[in-house]
Amino acid sequence: GAARPDQRFFRIVWSRTMGRRHSIFFFATLAISLAGAVLILPRDDAESAGMAGTEVCRLCHPDRYMSYAASIHGKKAVPGSPAVHDGCESCHGPGAAHVEHKGEKGVGIFTFEKRISDARGKSGRCLRCHEEFNTLASWDMGRHRREDVSCDSCHSIHSGGPKNLKNTLPDLCWSCHRIVRAEGNKQSHHPVKERRIACNDCHNQHGGFGPKMIKADAVNELCYNCHADKRGPHFWEHPPVEENCRTCHTPHGSNHSKLLVQKPPQLCQNCHNAIGHPGSIYTNFETFRGSATSGKNRMFARSCLNCHSNIHGSTGPSTRGQRFVR
Repeated sequence: GAARPDQRFFRIVWSRTMGRRHSIFFFATLAISLAGAVLILPRDDAESAGMAGTEVCRLCHPDRYMSYAASIHGKKAVPGSPAVHDGCESCHGPGAAHVEHKGEKGVGIFTFEKRISDARGKSGRCLRCHEEFNTLASWDMGRHRREDVSCDSCHSIHSGGPKNLKNTLPDLCWSCHRIVRAEGNKQSHHPVKERRIACNDCHNQHGGFGPKMIKADAVNELCYNCHADKRGPHFWEHPPVEENCRTCHTPHGSNHSKLLVQKPPQLCQNCHNAIGHPGSIYTNFETFRGSATSGKNRMFARSCLNCHSNIHGSTGPSTRGQRFVR
């Protein structure tokens, strides 16, 4: 009977390879065909496509090539890495014209130098591969994107460190956010410089829907991830606590205890003026007047919090709970 299409294919290949010195290639092709795999031949049109090849890059830039080869981008075992595709030219573009101009900087090839390429162009090169990741879904809405911060401001294609970062956290963030670094050195601060938490535990550096690129829809929801005891529910709610933690606290550092924006009782008097203790410090600050015992004890230690210790909310009965007293 007539031969099947696959039989005709093998007969044609066999007839063209028998008697030649390519029998090994034949059997390799046969095994790959039986396994249903696709045979990918080396690129033989590199010059016509404008590609110089990674080996040419290595000859002129040995130091840069070694750092690239040691990074995750240079690992062929990583699916989708530049090493699997066009190597150096996956990010820098075809390099044949660059070679023709004898390696002149910025000619015939894409460079990531700030004075030559803009932030959008550099980030665009990275996003061609990385845009599919969930962490970059909100990049266009982030503050870093609007301020022309490019991917290579924090990451290095040739870095062998975690996430290809140019430095460790929080030093990488502090290189730009110097005011935050100063606040983190104050006596009351989150343990960021102690490396117990990092900036990206609270912020999404690649953009987000929340304010200040925080990893939550609201400030309180972010704080409750660690301070769950302040979430409640409470029978008596303290309005500023329910509204925004930052009404009383600053997140990066303060010279007052508990990251407070002011020291009590001045902080409390922003809202509680002439309420609860008429004729005392809550009316006209007469603490600094009169006899030695005229209300001055309310300025000691934790001030208002000496008595109103359940300031984040209370479940106490009657007016005791309403006034957040211990």
